[in-house]
Amino acid sequence: MWDEVRTKAWKPGERPELAGLLEREWLVTNGLGGYASGTICGAATRRYHGLLIAAHPAPLGRVMMVNHLWEYLRLPDYRTVPFGGEEKEKGDLRIHGAEHLEEFHLEAGLPVWRYQVEGFRLEKRIYFAYRHNTSYVQYRLLSGAGKVRLKLRPSVHFRGHDDPVTEELGGPYTLTAEDGRYEMRAAPPWPALRMTLHGGANAGFTFQPSRSDDIIYRVEESRGYQYEGALWSPGQFRLDLEPGQEATLVLSTEPWESITAIDPATALADEIDRRKRLVEQAAPAARSGFAAELVLAADQFVFTPAARAADRARARAHGDEARSVIAGYHWFTDWGRDTMISLEGLTLCTGRGADAGYILRTFAQHIKDGLIPNLFPEKGQEGLYHTADATPWYFHALKRYLDYTDDRATLRALLPKLRDIFDHHVNGTRFGIGVDPADGLLKQGQEGYQLTWMDAKMGDFIPTPRRGKAVEINALWYNAVRLLQGWVAEEEGDAAAGPYREAADRCREAFNRRFWYAPGGHLYDVVDTPEGKDDPACRPNQVFAVSLDHPVLDEGRWRSVVGVVKEKLLTPVGLRSLAPGSPEYKAKYFGDLRSRDAAYHQGTVWGWLIGPFVDAWVKTYPEDRAGASALLDGFRGHMSEACVGSISEIFDAETPYTPRGCIAQAWSVAEVLRCLMRTAG
Repeated sequence: MWDEVRTKAWKPGERPELAGLLEREWLVTNGLGGYASGTICGAATRRYHGLLIAAHPAPLGRVMMVNHLWEYLRLPDYRTVPFGGEEKEKGDLRIHGAEHLEEFHLEAGLPVWRYQVEGFRLEKRIYFAYRHNTSYVQYRLLSGAGKVRLKLRPSVHFRGHDDPVTEELGGPYTLTAEDGRYEMRAAPPWPALRMTLHGGANAGFTFQPSRSDDIIYRVEESRGYQYEGALWSPGQFRLDLEPGQEATLVLSTEPWESITAIDPATALADEIDRRKRLVEQAAPAARSGFAAELVLAADQFVFTPAARAADRARARAHGDEARSVIAGYHWFTDWGRDTMISLEGLTLCTGRGADAGYILRTFAQHIKDGLIPNLFPEKGQEGLYHTADATPWYFHALKRYLDYTDDRATLRALLPKLRDIFDHHVNGTRFGIGVDPADGLLKQGQEGYQLTWMDAKMGDFIPTPRRGKAVEINALWYNAVRLLQGWVAEEEGDAAAGPYREAADRCREAFNRRFWYAPGGHLYDVVDTPEGKDDPACRPNQVFAVSLDHPVLDEGRWRSVVGVVKEKLLTPVGLRSLAPGSPEYKAKYFGDLRSRDAAYHQGTVWGWLIGPFVDAWVKTYPEDRAGASALLDGFRGHMSEACVGSISEIFDAETPYTPRGCIAQAWSVAEVLRCLMRTAG
């Protein structure tokens, strides 16, 4: 069933294996870019772990408001027992209370814990009110002999969610209380945290301020970041529960009138209903099993950008809504490239065509000098444009949108912008991006910038600069121009499409003449580099010459390219970014930022690349749908690793293909879901 998946249960008396509890994480989002996240055992191992990370307009952005919740049960004999992963001592891997965890699973994609505490069974779940910065931590006493007292101590460190844990605590904090409503404030610019309890009996709060120092964030330490910080707690909530009763702690930065307008039970029922509708409206093949899990995972990334008030104002003036895609949790914002690659899987396969249109029209408002933004900074209103491939990906996303919706009105509204993009690229635009008049290929590159998706940078050093004429940039450019040719011909006639036809023909001829690397039976990764050389490195970028709607590569070479990619780059969870045996090949992605960036595109496996490879495989071997479908099997088991119920950004290049990077990545989820749909049946 789609509504209860990824269950992990332990036998009575069996202590859960601690490393697995620390390495597996959960994620709940609110449709605004805000979220809650943590480890299954309750220990915070990342700077991003918390019960409420609220999304606010720029310049605040996403703000860590509630970092942790210490959880205790006072039993009938007055003993107090921690049950939710209370604390970790410096240098000690013990998580106090984790032994009481009996089961963790997802219901409708939402995390649910069940604890067995000396004869009392307690259930906990966490959820948001959709598009509200309000999270709910609900407890239900399932069984037990008598009444217990639930004690909850929230701990905070108001800061930007991406800020180091070593930042000052941001106090002094003040707490006010009135009629069961509690409000915490700190010095500007932080919003107020509002808290209240629902349910149970004898609810109250004990004001007992305390500071906890030497909190260790183990993942931050392993990644070479500052990892030791402090938390402050105002005191402790308490209430009594009898079997069958439930209670909910509400955490919010919304005004009180918004908080009190939605009681916790209604918020949960509404959210579950919303999630059921998401599955019901998806493509028929995505309404059960693994695909339905991905539909729910996809919902985590589609959001209304709370930080950008101008986007919302412009969209509403046009009768639209502002929409975008969070590229990955926890630290990415919305990126143009990731959004366009993800659009089909996240929105069109899931029956969210209206959201797809909103996204395309939102990004159209930001086209500048023939480019769409590479990314929107966390706390900013304006995009950054240092990308050569996000813009041709926009054409690809629009094509898929039109295939699903036939929204000719949007096409006609965008055609002037698309033609302007073409003109800017032909005449040359920013960052050295422009068509080479000598051969019609698209070149790119400016010192100090990394303009392709292989965009790691360490200070002034760029491990994969790829300046010149990159293989996937030209495959994307050719595809974009052919699409523009077709759209102009449909709307205005063949004669008007002539310049685009000529440009595409010229690009295709030059591509097949310049990019074929005969000794390897594959394509050069870059030609005409600043050093005057052609780069024969075997990378996954060449697969786009086959996979796109308009393949630029001669069909007679498809089998060779696809065969080489399969032999050297394919893994159960995506494609390696560089073939083993290459001088720069790195088998593992780990260590500090410099070490990780050096490996980021030098062998590290990228989950999203399974999508174009499946497309290329289906084109090359159209009779082998079953084989194409089997290429996705490795992701089924992965959905129980890292972020339970989602797909990671990257993986190590060798077995056991350890998940790395972001725990939940938009294009990973989108491409696996899209390919499941493509190969279904």
